[in-house]
Amino acid sequence: MKKLGKMSVNKNFSRRDFLAIGSSAVAGLMVAGNARSQSNGKTKEMLVYIGTYTASGKSEGIYIYKFNPDTGEMKPYKTVKGVLEPSFLTINKDKKYVFAVNELLEYEGKKSGAVSAFAIDEKTGDLQFLNKVSSLGGAPCFITTSHNEKFALVANYLGGNVSVYPIGKDGKLGEAVDLAQHTGTGPNKDRQEAAHAHSITLDRNNRFAFAADLGIDRLMIYKFDDKTGKLTPNETQTFYQAKPGAGPRHFSFHGSGKFAFLINELDLTIVSLAYDEKHGTLKEIQTVSTVPAGVSGSSNSCADIHVSPNGKFLYGSNRGHNSIVSYKIDETTGRLEYIEHVSTGGKTPRNFAIEPHGKFLLVANQNSDNVVIFSIDEKTGKLKSTGKQAQVPVPVCLKFMSL
Repeated sequence: MKKLGKMSVNKNFSRRDFLAIGSSAVAGLMVAGNARSQSNGKTKEMLVYIGTYTASGKSEGIYIYKFNPDTGEMKPYKTVKGVLEPSFLTINKDKKYVFAVNELLEYEGKKSGAVSAFAIDEKTGDLQFLNKVSSLGGAPCFITTSHNEKFALVANYLGGNVSVYPIGKDGKLGEAVDLAQHTGTGPNKDRQEAAHAHSITLDRNNRFAFAADLGIDRLMIYKFDDKTGKLTPNETQTFYQAKPGAGPRHFSFHGSGKFAFLINELDLTIVSLAYDEKHGTLKEIQTVSTVPAGVSGSSNSCADIHVSPNGKFLYGSNRGHNSIVSYKIDETTGRLEYIEHVSTGGKTPRNFAIEPHGKFLLVANQNSDNVVIFSIDEKTGKLKSTGKQAQVPVPVCLKFMSL
């Protein structure tokens, strides 16, 4: 893999501009945890860890809220202060550690962000800082862990690369064991002047890793060695080529392993893809719009995408239009059927999360400082506002966990 070279910061309007001027916020919401635990007919309370942007001064770090899976109510619980730009979070499989990217433009005098590790208090859910390492690229914006819990994989937006870190038995991150550098440009001169890795996703077998790169209109496909953490280009298909100017952002697998879905930030589309688990290859099935007819991309962009736990529905978030789009998934063909658009009840929805039982969907509205809770109709997939929300400064990434 090539080492990180020089990076150029795009001065035109983009998510990175929000970062530089401190008006962006990343809210991360994820539900990690036990399936339903019944006690006197009530579902066990969960925690929601929320990643934010701190540069504006409104946010103090990572926020922890209590979430009631029966009523959808969220209540403030704890704040992990002093964490810089913890925009995207992930929780490892055994729920012992939280890992956060520090979406910085410079770290230790270099054009790089950082990655931080925290231990989770098993009784209170509070976080204890363990250590921090360089992300090897500017503005890291996505992190995930391997299924065997041995490695953390990070996408660096300005670095245009993906880095891999060993996770020690004590939860601390070691120095990077690999760095996959992307190169190239796209037709959008304002946003695609260089490679911009936006996410990194492992398949359910832990054999292949998929890095969505907004800058070069490609979903890079790597073989992943879960013993060494090494990434090597998948010779059968080294990348899925998106349409020129599409701007691949986030990627989500269907639970069956037969399909996957790519949301494109710039051209406001979702691509349904057939997935060959044996060879790690993708083939386009269908492309659909994330916004209603007549809505342009000049002031709108896509953010996040998730499949419902029951595998029947697909959801994507639109910034500018400030909506969640819903599609029904044909679980035989992988084709998508439009359901509806619903207002997010705030400005600039970033990441959103579906609680593990599939009853609620929570949206992090970055520029209105609120997390809005919707109920999900498990038969139709339609969303309905519960009237409940939580005031959180600059939220972007949401993660769930049972105590």
